[in-house]
Amino acid sequence: MFLIALCCSWGFYAHYRLNRLAVFTLPKGMSEFYLNHIDYLTGHAVTPDKLRYIDSTEIPHHYFNADHYGKDPFHTVPQKWDDAVKRYSADTLNKYGTLPWTIQYTYYKLVNAFKNHDTSAVLRTSAFLGHYVADACVPLHLTQNHDGQLTQQEGIHALWESRLPEQFGQQYNYYVGKARYLDNPLWQAFIICRSSFKCVDSVLRIERQLNKTFPPDQKYTTVQRGKRKITDYSPAYCRAYQKALNGMVQRRMRMAVLNIGSYWYSAWVDAGQPDLNKMIDTPLTITQKQKLAQEQLLYKSGHVILLPPSFGITNKIITEATSGRAAAKPAF
Repeated sequence: MFLIALCCSWGFYAHYRLNRLAVFTLPKGMSEFYLNHIDYLTGHAVTPDKLRYIDSTEIPHHYFNADHYGKDPFHTVPQKWDDAVKRYSADTLNKYGTLPWTIQYTYYKLVNAFKNHDTSAVLRTSAFLGHYVADACVPLHLTQNHDGQLTQQEGIHALWESRLPEQFGQQYNYYVGKARYLDNPLWQAFIICRSSFKCVDSVLRIERQLNKTFPPDQKYTTVQRGKRKITDYSPAYCRAYQKALNGMVQRRMRMAVLNIGSYWYSAWVDAGQPDLNKMIDTPLTITQKQKLAQEQLLYKSGHVILLPPSFGITNKIITEATSGRAAAKPAF
């Protein structure tokens, strides 16, 4: 048995959820096209993470270790890529992550895809852009201590970004209104990264304090994840951390929903607002439209539907393992 600690990005469940909900922030000129392809955008929300395992050049796109650049990195690191390369070198930037520039680069790829009326490129690039924007909203993607390995908190990455959204994400209110036009996509990427960076200390400190007071024999439990039995953080520990964070995960996920939609919307505007309805090959059926309309109304009321099992696996407690004695602490 082992604990899953995927130090990559929001867990698959969260990425599915974020890309899907971002579709509901879009204006009339975009919504029909994106609703028509909402399952693609949901399913491919995790493609960038999968790509990391076969393409090592993809890895730096998911993080920006801001603390490598000193105590005040967002006043130290130039925002323009060429200026940053001159100061630090491309090798250094790639080593410590290129997330804000990846967002900018992918944004302009989406603008070009819209201009070319390339349906496949629009969908793929939208899915990728949504993923990167969501990653920028995760505090642990902005620090070298990304999994608490420097403070003896190994496993906190998966706890914060996967375990908590899986356990409590169904209860969050994600409604953020309509997407907004972004005047400067790169500047916005740095704003998001900076706001996440400011949360790093709280993410680590709160868990460290909780660990000191929480009964050690109740911190972990054996769970069923798909067909595998693993050791993971117990529901009680997750609840305690979720409460101590005082809504932080929900706030970061709301920020992601709004910004994903806003980047999609802004790219469409910058491309001249092409008629996306002409790019729809197979319109939705009346039944499909009705189901999505209901889902959108639910979202506007502060609620969400359950994601199908194909869009994320949530750990299930194995009751016999939790009675009698606690699961052993996993080896990280």
